[in-house]
Amino acid sequence: MNTELIVMLTHNDLTVRNAYQVFEQCKDTKALYWGFKEKPLPIEEMRRIYAKMKDCGKRTVLEVVAYSEKEGLEGAQMAASCGCDILMGTCFHDSILQFCQLHNITYMPFVGRITGRPSVLEGSVESMLAEAERLKALGVSGVDLLGYRYTDNAQQLVSDMVSKSGVQVCVAGSINSYERLRFIKKVQPWAFTIGSAFFDCKFGSSMAKQINKVCDFINSEETVLSDAVPLCV
Repeated sequence: MNTELIVMLTHNDLTVRNAYQVFEQCKDTKALYWGFKEKPLPIEEMRRIYAKMKDCGKRTVLEVVAYSEKEGLEGAQMAASCGCDILMGTCFHDSILQFCQLHNITYMPFVGRITGRPSVLEGSVESMLAEAERLKALGVSGVDLLGYRYTDNAQQLVSDMVSKSGVQVCVAGSINSYERLRFIKKVQPWAFTIGSAFFDCKFGSSMAKQINKVCDFINSEETVLSDAVPLCV
């Protein structure tokens, strides 16, 4: 199974204001999974964007960068209101899992100790593996792993979580170079997100070209000879 790119219409862990327009320009690219964060767009605009994504045959993701049970439940309610397929983020709570199960939403909570926005991840690899095992026993099918936001050895964490956790892993945050893409391609998590790096033109010129370039790179045997990219236009 190929690793999936989730395009996040976000910059610095916030949804960009022109998310609808950006998606409209990129709707015909090769990425199947699309999403954004719970802030700062009004819920009516969020529904409009997700409806457009669905009309284009996309799978939809809401990532909630919040850590209390109350905020997590509010995020789950947003996801249900918007018809999202996947809720990523939040710190795990039984109430959030039960809500997602009731509304046929796949729930992929954070693991580890998360603080701040943009988020920072702390904790030992062993503790996160144990947490993933506990979540799996409770019925969670996957986790949101802030691999490159980790304060210790990111590659060890990602590699061990993918190979040992027994759940689907989405590596989220700060995948902003071909070096990191090569590592993702090597360890083959279920998915990874890119948001800010596209808006910062880390993989090429236009947004659409970058998305297709990353999809082609992840799904082929080709290598990229240089990380140098032109200015964003």
